[in-house]
Amino acid sequence: MTSPYFGKPTSEWLAVTERLIAEHPLTETGIVDCCISAWNDIYQSKIGRHGITIGKDIFVRPQIIGALLHELIPAEMVATYPGQWRREEEVDDKDIVYIPDSKFSIELKTSSNPSKIFGNRSFAQAPSLSKKSKDGYYLTVNFEQTKSASTVPEVTIIRFGWLDHTDWIPQKSETGQMASLGKDTYLYKLKTLYLKR
Repeated sequence: MTSPYFGKPTSEWLAVTERLIAEHPLTETGIVDCCISAWNDIYQSKIGRHGITIGKDIFVRPQIIGALLHELIPAEMVATYPGQWRREEEVDDKDIVYIPDSKFSIELKTSSNPSKIFGNRSFAQAPSLSKKSKDGYYLTVNFEQTKSASTVPEVTIIRFGWLDHTDWIPQKSETGQMASLGKDTYLYKLKTLYLKR
């Protein structure tokens, strides 16, 4: 698939991003609602026979919160838009699959970093035919870490847009496993749908 940004200068990226988001079957409000609902499910649900609550009785690592969001956000979309979305099932599926047309499927990234999102080093590599494409729509969610029972953490930023594998910058060290995004990518290819006040 040719990138929608191919051959276009950085000054035109924002217009391309707006067009891509306008074409997507999910509305901006719908995306935010699903993300916030999934977040609230984590901190309002009770676990086990003793009714343990995350953020009150137990304090879990950000990686666990991220893993829960990866399960709950797709589940929210499936429940909210039945028959239109499904969760990842095959090795080449995106995290959230749009059943009528896979080009609108979404890769989900979460982070407890205040503003940045990270990927595996493999995101910066051209995808093989046997694995899912790293190009396409991305939904990114940044969140606060749980620090005490007296303060409920919140989602800080929700972004949506289109990324290509060439947007991911691998760590310079050959042993480094992380990839990051450049400033222009955050500014022009990922639209901020929600920002904590």
